Amino acid sequence: MMLCAVYKSSKKSETYLYVPGRDDFSKVPEALLKTFGKPVFMMIMPLKKDRVMARVQIDKLRTDLKINGFYLQLPPPTENLLKIHLQQQDTE
Repeated sequence: MMLCAVYKSSKKSETYLYVPGRDDFSKVPEALLKTFGKPVFMMIMPLKKDRVMARVQIDKLRTDLKINGFYLQLPPPTENLLKIHLQQQDTE
């Protein structure tokens, strides 16, 4: 079973960094760490193959950790409410 450490960004809301071990940022690019801010430790998480996660497929997370040494989870895109409103106006 594979484990990873999860950190949230001190600068960007809903942004998380997954690394293979606690405080192992050796493969994370310096520019990314600068933008991410001071990593705030959240938890150690087992990456079981049958685990279901909300914003990333477990196989993608495991692969990125093995190949890149980290995985960056960004927040979902914000809805452009003006664009949605204008589209609704066009259909009426």
